[in-house]
Amino acid sequence: MNTATVTPQVHGIFDPATWTVTYVVYEKPGAACAIIDSVLDYDPKSGRTSHKSADKVIEFVKAKDLKVAWILETHAHADHLSAAPYLKQHLGGQTAIGDHIGGVQKVFKGIFNMEDSFKVDGSQFDHLFAEEEAITIGNLTGSTLFVPGHTPACVAYQFGDAVFVGDTLFMPDVGTARCDFPGGDAKTLYASTRKILSLPPQTRLFMCHDYPPNGRSVNFETTVAEQKAKNIHVHDGIGEAEFVEMRTKRDATLEMPVLILPAVQINIRAGELPPKEDNGIAYVKIPLNAL
Repeated sequence: MNTATVTPQVHGIFDPATWTVTYVVYEKPGAACAIIDSVLDYDPKSGRTSHKSADKVIEFVKAKDLKVAWILETHAHADHLSAAPYLKQHLGGQTAIGDHIGGVQKVFKGIFNMEDSFKVDGSQFDHLFAEEEAITIGNLTGSTLFVPGHTPACVAYQFGDAVFVGDTLFMPDVGTARCDFPGGDAKTLYASTRKILSLPPQTRLFMCHDYPPNGRSVNFETTVAEQKAKNIHVHDGIGEAEFVEMRTKRDATLEMPVLILPAVQINIRAGELPPKEDNGIAYVKIPLNAL
């Protein structure tokens, strides 16, 4: 695995409405950077979008005089909308996701009965990263880790000692991601968690979300060592069969995320809104009794 010897600086911006963390990864002020898992604000009551969260990212990037090389997604999120097009408009950079996204697009194109012209080859993104493909951000060189299970197209991004795990893992007292979305699989997720936890113990792991229990403060950085010792779902000693049984039973009790219907159909478009109709308004679809 090709990763840089330079230790990256990581700045996390937490969005309390969706419990999502957007990261800016860079070597030093004035250098290139990547933005990972951005958030477009969306009001499910009114259907209005806004840019409060994304503007915080823009403010930080400009304050540090950073040049955006990449706007990265770990997967097609079901709990928030991506702000990638807005960030690209204001900051530049290329949008990218893992190269298995076409399979997810194919499934959800059918669920949402999307327009015939919508392609299921990932071409809405500027680049699709293959397993262990190198990612260059100035003097930082990272790589892509294929970590399916939550979705069949999830990836993590590693730069030096920092890994951005998407929804594969949460903080140790929260556990792991659900696997009951179309294409999800608990056995596959277990293998992906072990892949991440086979990295050196001091490796820094950055979560895409935090859902703090018992009143603790929001936190989204941990280490491989801490996860192996304390993760309530996959600490050392928990085998595949035990994990799959737990995950399957737990997933059966979970409600769908509030924003799954608007989020998925926009995120598989690389964050672009659906085509406007003849009245000049874009619409998202709400499939009844389909999920």
